[in-house]
Amino acid sequence: MANTQENYGADAIQVLEGLEAVRKRPGMYIGSTGPRGLHHLVYEVVDNSVDEALAGYCNHIQVFIHPDNSITVVDNGRGIPVEKHKKEKIPTVEVVLTILHAGGKFGGGGYKVSGGLHGVGVSVVNALSKRVVVNVRRDGKEYQIAFERGKTVEKLHEVGKSRTNGTTVTFWPDPEIFTDTCIYEFDTLQTRFREMAFLNKGLRIDLIDERSEPNQLLSVPAKEPRKVSFKYEGGIIDFVKYLNEGKETLNKPIYFAAENEDGTVEIAMQWTSSYSSNGVLAFANNINTAEGGTHLDGFKQAVTRTVNDYARSKGILKEKDSNLSGDDCREGLAAIISVKLHDPQFEGQTKTKLGNTEIRGLVQTAVMKGLAEYLEENPAPAKRIVGKASQALKAREAARKAREATRRKGVLDSFSLPGKLADCSSKKPEESEIFIVEGDSAGGSAKQARDRKYQAILPLRGKILNVERAGLHRSLSSETISSLITAIGTNIGEDFDADKARYHRIIIMTDADVDGAHIRCLLLTFFYRYMPELINRGYIYIAQPPIFGLKKKNSRSTKVERYIYDERALSATLAEYENPDRFDVQRYKGLGEMDPEQLWETTMEPSSRTLLQVNIDDAAEAERAVSDLMGDKVEPRREFIQSHARDVRFLDI
Repeated sequence: MANTQENYGADAIQVLEGLEAVRKRPGMYIGSTGPRGLHHLVYEVVDNSVDEALAGYCNHIQVFIHPDNSITVVDNGRGIPVEKHKKEKIPTVEVVLTILHAGGKFGGGGYKVSGGLHGVGVSVVNALSKRVVVNVRRDGKEYQIAFERGKTVEKLHEVGKSRTNGTTVTFWPDPEIFTDTCIYEFDTLQTRFREMAFLNKGLRIDLIDERSEPNQLLSVPAKEPRKVSFKYEGGIIDFVKYLNEGKETLNKPIYFAAENEDGTVEIAMQWTSSYSSNGVLAFANNINTAEGGTHLDGFKQAVTRTVNDYARSKGILKEKDSNLSGDDCREGLAAIISVKLHDPQFEGQTKTKLGNTEIRGLVQTAVMKGLAEYLEENPAPAKRIVGKASQALKAREAARKAREATRRKGVLDSFSLPGKLADCSSKKPEESEIFIVEGDSAGGSAKQARDRKYQAILPLRGKILNVERAGLHRSLSSETISSLITAIGTNIGEDFDADKARYHRIIIMTDADVDGAHIRCLLLTFFYRYMPELINRGYIYIAQPPIFGLKKKNSRSTKVERYIYDERALSATLAEYENPDRFDVQRYKGLGEMDPEQLWETTMEPSSRTLLQVNIDDAAEAERAVSDLMGDKVEPRREFIQSHARDVRFLDI
């Protein structure tokens, strides 16, 4: 062996100066260099402006998407300080933009409470942008400073007088970092800013899209510049109303707040007739804590105890009756928990789980006091709320008995898998995948096409039950849903365990038509309601079968020259050929129209297929979309269809 010790000396240790570390390992700071990380740059800049709003100095933020996909964020806060920093001997604004962990959030007294997930903020944006220009308005003057890839290229200088205060940051994402795309999505930004406006009562956030060119990423036509404004005087009360639009509500929104030396808590909550119990969203310093944490734990414990205490005191629950569980009490509940802490401690895989133990007690006390008072003072809605929880208890007991009965029959036993399941030979979940296929015909084709070692096939007979309109008991009585649950292996409800998933890729493979899209929606609704953790873990995928196949005319060969996946691509492909008449265009109306070799080549073979991974970037929007499109009320669906009818031709698959 070579003497590696000789090669490992002081010279082998690399020291990254300034922001070089960010450019070397960008994923450590913004999560990824894909679309999520790209949009995170905007959030980091806007978070600084929101911090000014939290401190009481800013009430208006404007975000512009320019035609070249650069971003400008304008606020009317105090303006970043421009005087020389005592330690660094350069203007403070330059310190903030060029040194990690520099800012008013680190014990210097600039902010009592601040957002921004990692505290790295605008310096990371500077490091990952090819150019950044910052204008500061304060003390009657306007100043400007510019950077390129984290390096100062224009020193701070005065550019004029100003009657207003505030900061303007313009940045161009670096294509050397964001190699997949530098195109910003209006809807993604809109969703985030709506949420931020809800969480900061009275703050106005404008999003202005100046692009009028076609968006190549979404394959949509040229459009007029778009502008939306968000401002909610009701704050999180309006947030709950927004979540529950189109649903039958059982009470008016309940709101209460509390404060102590550790921080503040605001809570708004409202019950509906829905069967879902995942409409509780928790935030810490404006950060969506998707993994929960101490504030959510305190909320859940307090709601369960308070509802049970009320039900017992009023005789609704008898001495012989079981206590209502947490899930019973939260069925149909939409709630927003917003805590503001001086020193938030985040943990968990994605750093979105709150770890501050001191906040649990504050939340518990606030809920037990506020909810108890509401129930006592409002007997009619209180009766409806407890009645809803009691019905959930009965349904849960019925579902438990149904599970026990099916277990006795062996239906939910891991040794008695569904008869239609063609399982794979591998027993390693991390290398195994299951295709959920529409119908026996496509299922037969898929079974012949698959690699038996690691690919399982589960054909479904017809459309599955819409679980948005059915309780757990009714869902379990569906043979199709029972087969699905058993094949995946995690069970559902109280017995759900994501670690028991038998496959780490669960692939929905349906026909590229309206019926196929409907079945896909029903399956996604099932996973969102009963197995959301599988979505969070990135286990759920959607297959992308081709819609067209190009074959040479009058050829004896059945070989497909080219597969096409949407209408626009078909037009572009035919335009490539000098004489398109030489080709027959075959439209595949269903998976069963492809032979096994074609299905394998286009849709199942890992090196050539395209899979869309399902994720829930914004739980509030997902909750609302599922309720609107799959719930009992017709009006939200009608409004959706009317709003998006002109886009249908671009959403063919």
